[in-house]
Amino acid sequence: MTDTQTLTLAEIEDLSFRALVAAGTSEENARPLAQATAATEADGVASHGLAYIPIYCEHVQCGKVDGKAVPVLSRPKPGVVAVDAATGFAHSAIDAGFEALIPAAREQGVSVLAIKNSYNCGVLGYHTYRLAQAGLVGLGFTNAPASIAPSGGSKPVVGTNPFSIAAPGVDGDPTLLIDQSASTIAKSEVMKHAREGKPIPVGWALDAEGNPTTDPEIGLKGSMAPSGGYKGVGVALTVELLAAALTGATLGINASPFSGTVGGPPKTGQLFIAIDPDATASGGFENGVSALVEAIRSQEGAHLPGDGRGAKRLAARTTGVAVSKATLAKIENFL
Repeated sequence: MTDTQTLTLAEIEDLSFRALVAAGTSEENARPLAQATAATEADGVASHGLAYIPIYCEHVQCGKVDGKAVPVLSRPKPGVVAVDAATGFAHSAIDAGFEALIPAAREQGVSVLAIKNSYNCGVLGYHTYRLAQAGLVGLGFTNAPASIAPSGGSKPVVGTNPFSIAAPGVDGDPTLLIDQSASTIAKSEVMKHAREGKPIPVGWALDAEGNPTTDPEIGLKGSMAPSGGYKGVGVALTVELLAAALTGATLGINASPFSGTVGGPPKTGQLFIAIDPDATASGGFENGVSALVEAIRSQEGAHLPGDGRGAKRLAARTTGVAVSKATLAKIENFL
């Protein structure tokens, strides 16, 4: 007997939406999060998809996130859009911010969106993807509760802190999409292995003394291994500066965990930069990106960031997605 069940993307969105609303989330906040969940499953990033819906619901019920929050938007400068997420879901705050960010970038050539008092924004590349669909080069940064120790240390000071960049293409989809965390692997993957009782590969996480471990539980109590050693720490610090210090959000060292019910709202932040390539490259951007992409794809076996997710996304639109029955059972408990 199989332990998965195939659902269409519409079914995934509907299930996510109904569970979030049943847990106490407003329909206005549940819809963008449900849409992102379906898109994430389509991209094959199951660790950030339906598996997170029970966590989101639990966090609404315990008060770690305000399911009925209304984001507050302001325009402190012509090129700056600021959104206070009011301890609500990041997706609603990002949606509100993009409505002002995109036209501002088109008018001025570049614009910045700063979000504070926010929550886990899921797959960061989902959001920069949307900026690329609008014809803009989108850069995104988000900080997270501390889980990476500094070089030579063992106490976490910064989160896995991903960054993403998406370049627009002629067909409406990004030509290039980079989405990576400062850690070797996303923390959610270690959490997924812990839930399933599976060991993790060496190099994913460290124990409390800074030594490699294959036990996900020990890794979660220790720290995440930075990608590329000290260079990964540098990336995490850069993102912390942009997504937390520059937005007025809570630093990772002071943010409550994205898992569990302890600690209240994490109040982390996101920063997005949208650039109109026609304003900076005078029409030459498309040729430059195309040449770069071709240089990679012309090499046999070479991988272009974003291609893997793109292929899965196309397949999911027609064949649906196989999802864990255990996850579906957890979600059903909230309905």
